[in-house]
Order: sequence, then C-alpha cells, then structure tokens
Amino acid sequence: MNATVTAVRGQLKDFIDLTKPRITLLVLVTAFTGMWLAQGGMPSVELVFWTLLGTGIAAGSSSALNNYIDREVDKRMSRTQERALPSGRLLPHQALWLGLILGVISFVMLSFTVNFLTAWLALGTIIFYVVIYTLWLKRTSPLCTSIGGVAGALPPVIGWAAVTGEVGWPALVLFGIMYLWQPPHFWALALIRTEEYRKAKLPMLPVVRGERVTKRQMLLYTIALIPATAAMYWLNLVGMIYLIVAVGLSVAYLALTIDFARKPITTKSARQLFGFSILYLFILFVMMFADCRCGGI
Repeated sequence: MNATVTAVRGQLKDFIDLTKPRITLLVLVTAFTGMWLAQGGMPSVELVFWTLLGTGIAAGSSSALNNYIDREVDKRMSRTQERALPSGRLLPHQALWLGLILGVISFVMLSFTVNFLTAWLALGTIIFYVVIYTLWLKRTSPLCTSIGGVAGALPPVIGWAAVTGEVGWPALVLFGIMYLWQPPHFWALALIRTEEYRKAKLPMLPVVRGERVTKRQMLLYTIALIPATAAMYWLNLVGMIYLIVAVGLSVAYLALTIDFARKPITTKSARQLFGFSILYLFILFVMMFADCRCGGI
C-alpha cells in the first residue's frame, strides 16, 4: 500500500513538473501586474481568479507541450536528462495529451469567464511558444532567444486585456519590458552551458556567434531597459518613486553587465548576474504595485 501511494505521488509530481510551476508563477505575477495597472488598483476578485487560473493553465499547456517536443534534446543535456520524459518515468503521449487538454480548457475558460481577446492572446502565446520557438527557432536559429521572448512577454498584455478588453500603449510598454529583460537574463547562464547546447545541437547565440557577440547583445538589451522601464512613468501609470527606483535599478543592472562583459566568464559571475536579473524584475514589479497611479490612463 505504501509503495503504491509513493508511486502515485511520484507520478503526480512528474505531471506537475511538466507544467514548470516556477515559470508559471512568473507568468501569473506579470499577468496580475497588467491587471493591476489597467484597473489602477485591485480588479474584482472574480475577474482576477478566472484570468489567473486560465492564464496559469495556458502556461502549463505550453510547458507540457515544450517538454513533449524537447524530450530527445533533453536526453543530451545533463541539466534536463532527469526530467520525467527523457528519464522514462512518463510516456510522451501523456505529456502531449496533458498539454493539449490544458490548452483547450484555458481557451474555453477565458472565453466564457473573461473575454475573447484574453482567450485568443493566451492561445496565441501557447502557439508562439510551442510552434515558433520550440519547434522552429530553437532548432534552427540563434535568434530563438530574442524572437522566442515574445511568448514570455505576453502575460502582462493578457492581464491588461482582461480588464480593458483591448491592447493599448501601456500594455505594449509592459510587453517591451518583459521582452527586453529575457535575453540577457537567459544568456547569463547560457554562456556557461555553451558546450551542453553544442552537444544537444541547439544553435543558441553563444554556440553560433560566440562569447563576445553574446556579451555585446546582453549590453544592448540591458541599455534598452532604461528607457523602457522609464516609459511607465511617462505614460502616467506609476509615480516618481517608481521612476527613481526603476532607473537606479536599470543603471545598476547595466553596470553589472558591463563588468560581466569585461571579465572572463566564471560560473560564480554568471550565476550572480542571473540572480540579480531576477531580483531586478522582482523589485521593478513590486514598485509598479506600490507606486501605481490609481485610475490608470
């Protein structure tokens, strides 16, 4: 009996891991931020519940389908070879059906409880991440991280659309911040995993263009974050306190990236920059909540 319970719990954990809960949490935080800013404060509890539930299910769908498609690639990388599919703990069709079912549930749920625009944006995010990024770009082009970032930048737009029923300039600025943040965040660790990606035959930027070009791209994206984050203030979404903190944080992030680019890469320096990028986004979003100008625009 105990062995059966343990096996069921293990399999349940594997199914949950297919949906990549940590990524889903980031999706939910950014989607809720879009809702908060669109409303100029807290939207109705019912709207928040259905929007975040539907968006979270969509994120789980994307991740499960990504795991299904990447199962053979994951076998060739030490970081991923112990996942449920490459290790054989789950069968490929189980991940496929989980992803498809979650995608359908998300679309239907958001259509009936929120609005059709939100439902289509969530579905579009799934399609972009699975088809454009995972199936196509990840296997063919070093642009996969840059272009693939579109999917990761859409959740705050989904949140904005849930409240307003449209996509306006403020939503596009939120999209821009998330889009610009993702590549340097990812490349910080990709630079110390270059040989893993080469072994897996994935044309990531450090593999195809090398360390120097990757570091230069990181600098360009980090520089662009300064005006992008400041635009939140000029659109009257947030106050002066946010502006000061955001610009200060962005300059600090740029300074750390410059230091990282100047020196030989080490695991410690890469992880420190990666960790700061997470802290950067966390503080930025906290300030969006704390210094939101009620009433929006």
